[in-house]
Amino acid sequence: MSVGTSSAPAAREAPRPTAPRDPTGLGIDPDDLPDGLVVADEHGHVVCFNAAAERITAVPAADALGQRLEKVLPLEDLEGRRWWQLTDPYGGLAIRVRQPERNLLLPGGREVLVAARYVRDEPTGPVRRVVVTLRDTEARRRTERSHAELIATVAHELRSPLTSVKGFTATLLAKWERFTDDQKRLMLETVDADADRVTRLIAELLDISRIDSGRLEVRRQPVDIGAAVGRHIQAYVAAGQRADRFLLRLQQPLPDLWADPDKVDQVLSNLIENAVRHGEGTVTIDITAAASPREGEDAGTSVTVSDEGPGIPEESMNRVFTRFWRGSKRGGTGLGLYIVKGIVEAHGGTITVGRAPGGGAEFRFTLPVAAPAYLV
Repeated sequence: MSVGTSSAPAAREAPRPTAPRDPTGLGIDPDDLPDGLVVADEHGHVVCFNAAAERITAVPAADALGQRLEKVLPLEDLEGRRWWQLTDPYGGLAIRVRQPERNLLLPGGREVLVAARYVRDEPTGPVRRVVVTLRDTEARRRTERSHAELIATVAHELRSPLTSVKGFTATLLAKWERFTDDQKRLMLETVDADADRVTRLIAELLDISRIDSGRLEVRRQPVDIGAAVGRHIQAYVAAGQRADRFLLRLQQPLPDLWADPDKVDQVLSNLIENAVRHGEGTVTIDITAAASPREGEDAGTSVTVSDEGPGIPEESMNRVFTRFWRGSKRGGTGLGLYIVKGIVEAHGGTITVGRAPGGGAEFRFTLPVAAPAYLV
């Protein structure tokens, strides 16, 4: 059919309606909302189509306003059924007020999260507005992939010690009388070490769950940070490391430090272990008072752990505190520094990574001056 022009007013195309400034009644600009917002009036015509909806659907607002809702959002469920025909907001049950969030498909198969609200003047009256929210699923998919990777990594790391424990215990039970006392002791020591490894992996998994949910518990007590570092150094020396490989430099006086002793130990253990395992030369631990913007005041206590090894490549610096980052291929889950960052931040502190004066890696974390216990 050909399209012609006419000077008669009736033949002219009606101007497209413009979106009201506040179709939601919330007193805010729809374009300020992080999620897509689409509002249809009592006739099913779109009266609001915000910037996020444009981005998610790739439909300009100018093309959406005034059009039928089902035309602007031709949504289908995952089985290929047309969603608006299934839900029928204007002709369906008069007591229905919403549609819960669910995964639906836009044209081209793009998946989005959609929820809807039916606004009525009376509980069972006709629908005056349909308010639809749209959310991109990419962020959720990244989270789901991250969780899947976490489960796969921990399962892989658990398999080895559990296999060892099962093998040694089964052998001892079946052939106890055949082994000497020294052989039994060696097997039991191996089982004990593997059990510790399993416990550590489970603790890491719990820590990550609490960090991700914002519920990492911090029980603050007075902490002698110098003594805590000294205990870690003594443990390494007792395990066979040379005493002259460690250099502890302690500034005095230090401000009072209120922190969770167990979690501070966890941070120190991870950072010093990384320096010993992945670094070279002297491992230096500097403990100083952190400078405050106000003259004469201390902002907290800073601990710097550095080594003289090859350091961390510049391109990897921004990934050090992410999940599964490994400085080398020498084992580990790649979760330690992610947990360290979570613990430090739960205390209200900060942690950074850089290059040490000797060329190796340098980790520096700062914990604030005394504060009451709290949950994060």
